[in-house]
This record gives sequence, C-alpha cells and structure tokens, in this order.
Amino acid sequence: MKIRKRIVFGLTAAMALSLTACGGVKTGSTTAESAKTENTENTGGGTSEGKSSFSVAMITDTGGINDQSFNQSAWEGLTELKEEKGVEVNYIESKQASDFVTNLERLGDNGANLLWGVGYACADAVLEAADSNPDIQYAIIDNAYDDTPDNVTGVMFRAEEPSFMVGYVAGRMTETGKVGFVGGISSGLIDQFQYGYEAGVKYAAKELGRDIDISVQYAESFSDAAKGKAIATKMYSDGCDVIYHAAGGSGTGVIEAAKEADKWVIGVDRDQAYLAPENVLTSALKLVGKAVKEVSIEAMEGETIGGQTLTFGLKEDCVGIPEEHGNMADGVYEDTLKVAESIKNGELVPPTTKETYEAFIAE
Repeated sequence: MKIRKRIVFGLTAAMALSLTACGGVKTGSTTAESAKTENTENTGGGTSEGKSSFSVAMITDTGGINDQSFNQSAWEGLTELKEEKGVEVNYIESKQASDFVTNLERLGDNGANLLWGVGYACADAVLEAADSNPDIQYAIIDNAYDDTPDNVTGVMFRAEEPSFMVGYVAGRMTETGKVGFVGGISSGLIDQFQYGYEAGVKYAAKELGRDIDISVQYAESFSDAAKGKAIATKMYSDGCDVIYHAAGGSGTGVIEAAKEADKWVIGVDRDQAYLAPENVLTSALKLVGKAVKEVSIEAMEGETIGGQTLTFGLKEDCVGIPEEHGNMADGVYEDTLKVAESIKNGELVPPTTKETYEAFIAE
C-alpha cells in the first residue's frame, strides 16, 4: 500500500477535509450541505474533460449525509476525488438499518467499481453484498472483520489518539474540575473515544496535581440531537464546564447545549468550530474523508486493497486536532502537540478499553 501522507502532523493541513469554520464546505458541483436528504441517489459525474471510467459510491449509516460528522466527511472525500481525478461519485442515504443491503445493491447495479459502507453498523450488509457480488470491491469505515474477504477492505482509525489529546485539553481548561463525555451508542468502537478521552483528562490532572471528575453518558443514538442536548444540559447544570461528544448527529445537540449554557464543548471527527465558534474548544479530528479518498485512489490505480484492514492514526497523519486554537489558554495547544508527539513515538499509549484504561491509570 502506498497511502499518501499529505497532512503535516495531522494538524496544519488537517483542515483540508474539515475546513468548515465559517460555513458550508465547497467541494465542487456537489456538496454535503446541498445533498438530498431523502433516501434517494445523488449522482455526481466526473469532469467533462479527463473523466475517469472508475466509479466510487457510498451508503451512509442512519446519521445521514449532513450529520456534521463522519458521513459528511466521507462524502467530502469523494467529492474531492471527483474534482481531482474525474471519478464518478455517488451516494445513497440510509434511513434505517434495513436499507443498507438494498442501497448497496442499487449502487452496484449502477456500475460502481468501489462501494463504501460508512460506519460499523453497515458491517453485515457489506459482507452480504460482497458475497453476492465478488466482482465489486467494497470498503467499510470503522469495522475490522475477523476474516476479511478478498473484495472487502476494512478502514479503522486509532480514535483513542485524538481523544487523548482533547482529553488533555479538557483537563487543562476546566475550572470547575468537572468534565463530561457524551457517546452515541456504546460499543467497542466508541470505547476508544471514551477511554482515550478519560485517560487524557487524568494525564492532565496528574500534571496539574489536581482531581478532575468525569461524567459519562450515552444517548443510545447517533441521530437524536434532542437527547444529546438534554444529556449535555444536565451535565452543565451539574458543574461540568467542558464536554466531549462522540455521538454523530446526537452531538449537534451537545454543541447546542454548550451555546445555551455558554460552556466549552469539544467536537469530533471533523472541525466543528463553525457550529459554535465561541464555545467549541477544539475537535478530535478523524479524517474519514482523507482515508476514503486515498484508499479509493489506490483501488483506481489497481493496487490490491482487499482482504485486509487498514488502520490510520497520528503516524499516518489522519487524526489530530485543528490548528486553530483561539479558545485555548496560552500554552495549552503547544503542550498538547508535545503530548501528540509522545503518542507518535510510543512513549504514551492511550487506552482503548476499560481494562487498558484501568491499567493506564494504575501506572
């Protein structure tokens, strides 16, 4: 594999796919913001000159194309692929889990060479579709199979790394000594976010010689903004002054609660500062769009991508925090970069599970 490294330390150019600080992302003739919100296809052809015969398409999970999170980031990656390579790109929104297989089949029938399932909820559907269509290449975000078929590629991120970084920021910035975490649906994947964050908070607390309490609650949904807002509102009223969400569309409610309470919130997956410039402290970047684009390019160029799981993190410049850090106190951003360097060189290994978190704290 020759996945390209174009983002300096996951920070300076990390805004390339997350650059929405002042509004919508312009990615060519089709944008995530202008995408259809019904369960219909959105077809984006290649450019009139140099159009590629290669076609890439994706299905969203139930969070939808405008989730301000990883579905949107994935589509931004494909629209950049269209602009740069003239590739035909396409998507279908999934309103419910039962849509996944049908949507994959529809896109396959339309001639897609590579089909993406965005989110681990699509895992079974991708396997089923791949088994029925061995001539089509499939890839999935946030899932690793025990036995990966030759025409399937798993794409995972070390989400605990940016989560540790933003946990460290939260620990340095809290004045009340109480911070929160709001998750979407509890799973091994979201454990990476939760325990990476908690470890970062505790790392900062030890550095500062103080105690910091962490409240954790799940919305049990990645699309219920009202539930996310209710949870965050309660946390803020209970004394938390920084909350990190890893809740997809439910997280937009967390950000809304931060605006109303005038407290700090930490975004996820893409730079979410544009949603509340005065309240978003930073964001844990997971550059789904970059990975989708780069893996798609490898497939287009004839590289063998199937039968394996590719993992992206700080070393691959696919996670990090935004370079913009005006809401942080002096020195916090620079110290966070030092923490990131310690993670990159192996001195710090953020935990991914309750067990590894407890071991981390014990050490």
